[in-house]
Amino acid sequence: MNPATHPALPEPVSLPQTLTTFDALWSPRIVANVNDYDVRLAKAEGEHVWHVHESTDEFFLVVEGELTIALREDTGERAVVLPRGSVFTVPRGTWHKPHAAPGTALLVLEPTGTSSTGDAHDPVPAHVDSTTGHPVQV
Repeated sequence: MNPATHPALPEPVSLPQTLTTFDALWSPRIVANVNDYDVRLAKAEGEHVWHVHESTDEFFLVVEGELTIALREDTGERAVVLPRGSVFTVPRGTWHKPHAAPGTALLVLEPTGTSSTGDAHDPVPAHVDSTTGHPVQV
């Protein structure tokens, strides 16, 4: 590899260390990029907001704690419970509302520029950050 023609390679990111750099809940930090996607790390507790991403799926990995995602489907509402280490993808166009136990941390994969409160949503409570992600401050 010629360093003059190849951009610098990224450095590894420690998720446990990154979690110590912020306290805000439901306010994701961008820890990496994959193609045109952000890998976002968030602390979560309590209710998020009912919202929908019309044109993209939303991938969740529970790093710590437990996450419950309420889903509105054609057959009615159901809840998916995700303990630590579990993954789940909310299909595009599905209204959903995450709820997190105290001490929960999430890794979310979404296209760069996707709002954390979707394309449409219920009123956003003060404890939820409607954002496309924040850079990690180290």
